Amino acid sequence: MSISLGANPATPALTRPRRRSAFRRRQELAGFLCILPWLIGFLAFKFGPMVASLIIGMTQWDALQAPRWVGLQNFEAMLNDPRWYTALYNTAYLSFLSVPAQLGVAFLFALMLNEKLRAMPLFRTIFYLPSQTPLVATAFLWNWIYHPDFGLANALLNAVGLPAQNWLFDLQLAKPSLILITLWSGVGVPMIIFLAGLQGVPQSLYEAASIDGAGAWARFRHVTLPMVSPVIFFNLIIGIIASFQGFFTIVFLTTGGGPVYATLIYVVYIYFRAFQDFKMGYAAALAWVLLLIIVAMTAVQFALARRWVYYEGADRS
Repeated sequence: MSISLGANPATPALTRPRRRSAFRRRQELAGFLCILPWLIGFLAFKFGPMVASLIIGMTQWDALQAPRWVGLQNFEAMLNDPRWYTALYNTAYLSFLSVPAQLGVAFLFALMLNEKLRAMPLFRTIFYLPSQTPLVATAFLWNWIYHPDFGLANALLNAVGLPAQNWLFDLQLAKPSLILITLWSGVGVPMIIFLAGLQGVPQSLYEAASIDGAGAWARFRHVTLPMVSPVIFFNLIIGIIASFQGFFTIVFLTTGGGPVYATLIYVVYIYFRAFQDFKMGYAAALAWVLLLIIVAMTAVQFALARRWVYYEGADRS
């Protein structure tokens, strides 16, 4: 009797781990099969071209003849390329001014649209609509607005007695004019994300702050900002990455980085070196440097985020 009693409890103890491990293997296999199409696409259309571009970046290739291996000469040539410095400066100028402006305006709109008023869905649609306008339509619209002869911007200036401007054809106004375009078309998406973050802030925190005597500014500073700081951080990272990749509108409106390379940004410069100068190797090297710059800036933002981004339940020490 004692032997049988000792054997029965041992049987499930031996079989349960086997059943669990088999179940886990089936789960892992099912998960792998689900991501297999994406994995094949990533290896074929993302990782493979990235490795190929790195190899091309170490060659001299005009897309017509066989590539010639030059090692790191393309990367060294950037240090003596004045247009590379110009493109890097223009990109940094547009990024460091347009991204904070977009986030500030988007956050302000989200605060207004978070109020419980009538016809609020209509206002949300109106504010979000410019971000969904096709790039071609956006380019045509702003080309008409900034036209020096019959544009809407100069018509408004003339209406108030101010002189007309050349806007995109002026060295001093070209980059601010592009920032205004990105501000108009780039606010909608971060605004929706901010709005979702604001609606996720518990009302009990505002009620507790009001009981403690906190005013509207104190509630905004000590409740709203800390609770939505992860959303601000997310929009900041996405905005910086997107600002380094703007292309179509600038090419269409400025005829390729004009006037006098005042709006020549990094991605446009890569395109020109690849498909106008047919220096594919140099263009690939430029693209990899851009990747390293974006990775470095993202790493810096993640390092600084520990000081100002609040995660509920996280250790801030």
